[in-house]
Parts: sequence; C-alpha cells; structure tokens
Amino acid sequence: MDLSSLLHDLRLSSSPSEKPHPSPPLPPITELLSWLQKKLIGAADKPSESSSLIGQVAQLFKAADPDWLFSLAPDDQNSGWEELQVAYSSVISALIGCAALPLCENDSSSLSAEAYRSVPSQAAAVSSALTALLEHWDKGGRARGKVTKLVFIVAPPICVFSITHFQLQDQVWTSAASRTAARRLHEALLRAGGWTDSAHLLMGDRGILGGVLDLLQPQLTKDSWQRCEAMKLVFVWTLLQVTRPFLSPHLPLLLPPSLLLNDHYKPENCMLGVRCLHHIVLNTPAADLRQFNRAEVLYQALFKHLYTSEAAVIQLVLSCLLDLLLVLEKPPSSLGPSCSRRKPCRHDDVLRLVLTHMEAEHKVALRRVYVSALPLYVERMGVSVCRHLRRVERVVLGYLEVRDPPEETSRLKILEVLQRTTREAWPRMERRVDAFLPSLLRLLVDVSSDSSLGDPVRRQLMDQSSASIRLLDACSHGRVQRLLQRVDDSCCGAEVLGCLATAERSPVTPGGGALGQTDS
Repeated sequence: MDLSSLLHDLRLSSSPSEKPHPSPPLPPITELLSWLQKKLIGAADKPSESSSLIGQVAQLFKAADPDWLFSLAPDDQNSGWEELQVAYSSVISALIGCAALPLCENDSSSLSAEAYRSVPSQAAAVSSALTALLEHWDKGGRARGKVTKLVFIVAPPICVFSITHFQLQDQVWTSAASRTAARRLHEALLRAGGWTDSAHLLMGDRGILGGVLDLLQPQLTKDSWQRCEAMKLVFVWTLLQVTRPFLSPHLPLLLPPSLLLNDHYKPENCMLGVRCLHHIVLNTPAADLRQFNRAEVLYQALFKHLYTSEAAVIQLVLSCLLDLLLVLEKPPSSLGPSCSRRKPCRHDDVLRLVLTHMEAEHKVALRRVYVSALPLYVERMGVSVCRHLRRVERVVLGYLEVRDPPEETSRLKILEVLQRTTREAWPRMERRVDAFLPSLLRLLVDVSSDSSLGDPVRRQLMDQSSASIRLLDACSHGRVQRLLQRVDDSCCGAEVLGCLATAERSPVTPGGGALGQTDS
C-alpha cells in the first residue's frame, strides 16, 4: 500500500464523509502527527481499535519518505524544527500509552494475569511501529544532522518502554513476540543514535541516563513504586548498566529507590534492593559514600537483614557488607600486630553475629550460605580473629560433625575456615589442639568409610583434613605428630593411615601473627 492510500485510510476512519482524492497532496508532517496523537489517545482504552490504528501507523512510517518526515526542519527554520520535536515527542508518548501497563489500586494489592491480557500484543505492535520510525530516522534524508538531535530527545521514553518489555525472564505483561519486538526496538534505537550498546546509550556521549531517571523518578516514590510491577525491574536494569565514574553524579536519584526495595518485606524485592546497593558500593568513590553519612545508612539498612531466615537474602547481604565495611573503616588485617588491642569495630559486629547464628542454625541452605562467607571474613579480620576464637571453635566443631551430601560444601568450607584461623591466630591455637584433633580424626575415619561420597569429594575432604592437621602440628611445635604416633591399623583403615603419614612427613610453618585480645 502506498503512502497516499494509507493517509486516505487513516483519515477515512476519522471522517467517513470525505471522498478519496486521486492523488492527494501530502499534508504537513506536524499536522499529521498532531492528528495521529489525538486518534491514538482516543483509542488507548479500546485494544481492538488501537491495534488496527497502530498497525496503520507502522505501515505509514515504513512507506514514508524520510525527507517528508522532516520536511519542516531545514537548517534555517529553528521554529519549525522545535514544532516538529514537540509533535514527534507527543505521538511517541501516545503510541507508548496504548501499551501502558495497568496500575494497582494501592501499594498493597496486586493484579491478576488477566489484567495484562491485552498488553503483550499491544506492546509488540507499538514496538514494531516505533522500530519502523527509527529505521527511517537512521536514514534521515537531508536532515540527518538534526534527526540525530531528535533521537536524543525521544530516546528516554523509547528506552524505558523497550526495557519494560524485553526483560529476560517471563513476565505476565510480556510474551515471546513482545520481547522479540522490544529487543528489535532497542537495537533500532541504538543504531539511530549511534550508540554501541546499552551502557553507551546511558553513559556515553550525550547519554540519556538523566532523561531516563527523570521519567522513572515520579513512579519510584514511597507511595507509588509498588503500583506498577515493571518499574522496579526497569530501575534495576538501568542502575546495573551504570558504572563509575558516571554513577556518582546521579547518586541522589539512585540511592532512595534502592533503599525502598531493600526495605521491602518480600524477599524478591529485598534481593533486588541489595543488588542495587552492592552495585552502588562497588561503583561509587568511598568519599562520596561517606558524604552525608550515606555509608552508615547503607550499613544499618543491610545489617538488619542478618536477622532474617531467607538464605538468598543473607548471601547477598554478606557479600555486600564485605565491600561496604571497607568504605566505613580500615580492614583489621591491615592494622598490624601493634593494633590488635584496639576497640572492636563493625567487622567484629558482623562476624560475631554470623558466628552466633551459625551455632544454632539447622537449615541446610542457611548453613551453606554462612559457611561460604565465613572464610572471607576470617581473612579480613586477620589476627583480630583472636577475639572470636571461642565462637569459631564451637562453629568449626559443630559443622565438622554434620554431613552435607553430595558435595560436602559445608565441611569443606569449615576446614578452610579452620586453616585460615590457624594461620592468623597460631599462637592461640596450641591450646585448642586437643579440641580440634579428635574431630579431624573422626572426620577422616567417617569419610573413608562413607560409600555414598564420590571419589573427588572424599579426596578433597581427606586432603583438607590432613592440611588442617599439619597446621595444628606446626602451631603446637610438633605435639600433634607425637600424638599421631599412637595411631595404628587397629584404630583406622589404610587410607586414613596414609593421610596421617602424609601429615607427619610434611611440616609447615603457620603464618605470622600476634597475640590479640581474647573473645569474651
């Protein structure tokens, strides 16, 4: 269908009394865009009517001559160009409005899947229409230079719309067709503006991050962010694209929504918030985070999650706290032996709470999360771990006794904790040999006779147990070797004896350290 026929069909749907002209002159583009805007707004609440209209608009954009699309934008007519900018911005907003997501009545309710039934097809049609328009803009005709400026103006709403519908996971407001169409629209936007990827779109030359955040801000307040399910996902996607040094100038707009998500009672929202906060911590200079006490606010917002029972939330929080603590204070391991009697700090608070929870924890998922994070905290503490040795001892002994098939993640990690603690606090470990050695020997015997374990896992457990015994022997000045000489084949099998012989023949020297304060 040619352009004249499309224009006639569009106007015929509005004015049935008009008779077709054999070759009607093309109307001014601003006049047509203004007329299309009114038609689209009127049909927004009627899915069947708006779908037909959007399809005609897409065909119109595909058939149009780029020179006609920008016919009021010659270099010497700035007023005409401004009028065209407003016209295109308005018609694009009207198109996007035809696929707008329904809003919840309040922040405590949710919509059923039926409420989104017409959204995917509408979104796919709108994406196709906008893609057709942007592909013509990519050509630009004689007004290519000014077309590029127009792309920068309309890019923020198009970007937000495409992000809303090309989310990687299935959402109730998307379908396979709408996600594919939205991805094509996003790629067309990148080509039209000369951006290489999404990060360049937001942060590159004439990036649109500020425009995108201005659009999202009214929908991300305390009272409104839960009314539209997609907005939080759009915000998270946008934030995770932004890295330093571009994130810091926008921190006042990025931090409040992240804290709102972090504080929500639903675990899935809380996890999104923690990811956002972690990204902010990693990509913002420490001085900017300490300004206005932001780092302390983040610490308090994250620390409270250590009292939850959601393993996935705690895993993210422990990882984020490990990086945030470096912003708030120097790591204890960097202060040296002379500072070992300093006052406890936030590192101690986190480690103490983690160890306390580990002692009584019985859920497998939570035990794995805690024990996977513990080695990094022990390493960060350095010799200051001496203040927590009693708790560390109880946790290590308790975790060595409980099986964790099939990978034995908990026992392998707790052996790593024992080895790191021995290296850092070796002068204090001699008195604890009598507690750790029997537990390690029982572990060797149990593992050697456990037929349910795979050979690689059994080998790892026995090797790490032997390494722990060697370290205990080194910090006790050879007392462990003398005790092991009493062990013979009447006590255990040949495999265990082989491990013990290896431990006796491979002396090691524990890492340097200094005496610290005892834990209370």
